[in-house]
Amino acid sequence: MSATTPETPTGTATTPTDPATATAPTGPDTTATAPATPRTVTGFLAARPVWLAGVLATLAGAVVTEAFALGARAAGVPMEAASPGATEAAGIPVGGFFGGVVFWSVAGIVLAVALARWARRPARTFTVTTVALTALSLAGPAVAPQTAVSTQVVLAVSHVVAAAVIIPLVARRLPGTRR
Repeated sequence: MSATTPETPTGTATTPTDPATATAPTGPDTTATAPATPRTVTGFLAARPVWLAGVLATLAGAVVTEAFALGARAAGVPMEAASPGATEAAGIPVGGFFGGVVFWSVAGIVLAVALARWARRPARTFTVTTVALTALSLAGPAVAPQTAVSTQVVLAVSHVVAAAVIIPLVARRLPGTRR
C-alpha cells in the first residue's frame, strides 16, 4: 500500500480525488493523476455582467494608477503637462490620473460588451485590441510639448499600469468563444 492510496475499512485501496492531498508516486502500483479540467472563469467577477466587471476593473485600475502617480509626485516628478498646440504646461491635479482612467475606460467597457455579444472570440479580440490601443496611447505622452521628460515617462507608465490591471480582469470575464 502506498502513501497515495489509503486503505478503507474493507481493505480496498482508494485513490484520492483532491489534487492538493495527492503525493508523488512511491512505487509501481500508483498511477493516480489529476483529471484535466477545462479553463472556466470562476470567482467574484464570473457571476457579474460584463459591464459591471468592466466598471469594477476600471475602479481598481484607476485606484492603482492614481497611487502610482501620487508616488511619482512624492518622488519629485513635476506633474505638469501640455496638450498639443499649448504654449505652456498645466498642472495635473491630484485625482487627475483616476479621472483619466475612468474616462477612457468607458470606451473599453463598451467595447467589451459589444465583443461579448458579437465577436467570435471575445476575450482574445478584447485583449488584442486593448493592448494595441494601449500601445498607441503611449504616443501622447511621448509628444507632449512643454512637458518634462520625467513627467512624460510617468504618463506613459501610468497608461501601462492601468492597462495591466484592467485588461486581464475584463478579459477573464469575457467568454473564450461565443456559442
